[in-house]
Amino acid sequence: MFKKQLLIFLGVMFLFIVTLSSCKSKYEKLKASNDNAKKYQEAVKFYNKKDYSKALGLFDDLVTRYRGRAEAEDLFYYYAYTNYKLKDYTSARFHFKTFADTYPSSPRAEECRFIAAYCFYLDSPIYSLDQENTTKAIESLQLFINLYPKSDRVTEASKLIQNLRDKLEQKSYANAKLYLTIGDYQSAVIAFNNTLRDYPDTKYAEELEFLTIRAQYEYAKVSYDRKQEERFGQAMSYADQFIEKYPSSKFLKDATDYKKDSQQGIERAKRSLAEAAVNPKAAEKLAKKDTTNTGQPPSIKDRDNQKIPY
Repeated sequence: MFKKQLLIFLGVMFLFIVTLSSCKSKYEKLKASNDNAKKYQEAVKFYNKKDYSKALGLFDDLVTRYRGRAEAEDLFYYYAYTNYKLKDYTSARFHFKTFADTYPSSPRAEECRFIAAYCFYLDSPIYSLDQENTTKAIESLQLFINLYPKSDRVTEASKLIQNLRDKLEQKSYANAKLYLTIGDYQSAVIAFNNTLRDYPDTKYAEELEFLTIRAQYEYAKVSYDRKQEERFGQAMSYADQFIEKYPSSKFLKDATDYKKDSQQGIERAKRSLAEAAVNPKAAEKLAKKDTTNTGQPPSIKDRDNQKIPY
């Protein structure tokens, strides 16, 4: 009984393998043939069955052969979407854009222009990585809106652009905070101000403005004595603006403390410079401090143990 069942099973498997082999052989024969009409017909069937890999194999063979022919428009449309369905967004956006450029009067041109931009959107990485594709996606979507201002897809394109801008905003915010984390305080101040300038409606505005105070204070604290009065004064100016703008902020106490500490820093710097003006030893000590410091920000490794003036 067992042997009989085994033989039946082996027979079924053999038939399955033979059938599979014959199908593959049939596909390979078709792919190698010069029957372009049959290839195109079967490629569309594979596409409709969602067998995109086989469809692509046949479309690849046909695109150059159909160039300039009446059937080319439909073929290139299928070809672009086959790449899209296979998640090859780089190839897909190229072919969608090519379709829109080649057939600008086609009723599918608007759709293809939008999907080409959407492929950039899909290829936009997480905010911590390089954002070249994010920028290109914004440009492509904006171009679509400019070309088709009355399109039903304009609303969706605008939402996608906002999503991409949010990502760029998050990257700008994270990069600015990184400067503060590694102790490059001057760059942090510049980066915080740039983020606030580039994204005036950012949800991080309150935190960024507070961190600007902190970064400026730390920058002043590690500066040469002769630079501290000016730089602590800038920290106080940032603090005054913040206190006025955010009277109920959770950062209010810290902002007030930075203002107070900055005032004390100015007073210390003035005393140090005044003493150096009348005391040769104090002047020598101050000069030595100025010449031995490198003026470079501390590295990530030693930032907690080393403060280097600018």
